[in-house]
Amino acid sequence: MGKKGKKYLTAEAAVEEAGDGPFNIADASRLVKDVAFANFDESVDLDLRLGVDPRHADQMVRGSVALPHGTGKEITVLVLANEAKQAEAEEAGADYVGLDDYVEKISNEGWTDFDVVIATPDVMGQVGRLGRFLGPRGLMPNPKSGTVTMDVAQTVKEVKAGKIDFRVDKNGNLHTPIGKVSFTKEQLEENARAFLQEVMRLRPPASKGLYVRSATMSSTMGPPVAIDRSNVLALVR
Repeated sequence: MGKKGKKYLTAEAAVEEAGDGPFNIADASRLVKDVAFANFDESVDLDLRLGVDPRHADQMVRGSVALPHGTGKEITVLVLANEAKQAEAEEAGADYVGLDDYVEKISNEGWTDFDVVIATPDVMGQVGRLGRFLGPRGLMPNPKSGTVTMDVAQTVKEVKAGKIDFRVDKNGNLHTPIGKVSFTKEQLEENARAFLQEVMRLRPPASKGLYVRSATMSSTMGPPVAIDRSNVLALVR
């Protein structure tokens, strides 16, 4: 971050004055709301530093979770499927539905005006060619995240209702939106718990030592609020 602005410094001081961190999940959810200062409805994000090395396949942390209160963002869904499944996808609320036209649009124009891509297994031969466009943006359909499926309608509904995908970056970090500043502190807390619980469930057996090294919650413009690691580790289910 460059030079910190006056509002940011004021918010940072308010976090320090709130007491000795790190904070439990409930207090962190309240504090992030209390110190938010932007004149728009900021996203609230969770950042985790995990003790894994994603260069090894057996230490990759990747999954999806349905947030109880969604992310507060309208999710745009593209479904790539043959005609037999297209009507089902449209009825479920998908924003874009088709196959050949969209494969060409992405390949030729680099079009990516969507948040999630769902594909049926039988068209993955065609969809696979889009890897260089969708892969770097984290948009490639994947069976592990549930976005390669024949149950198109249910998956579209889940994504629209707040199901999110996540995966560690090459440094073992997770950065995930869990709501908006306009959410109640209870909504933020419940979303945070749902996400953290799933991350704990996905701990790779090959991960040694500290699994969660640090956890922070912050709004788009605001300072990070440290979450007590023991609070996160207690969410094992």
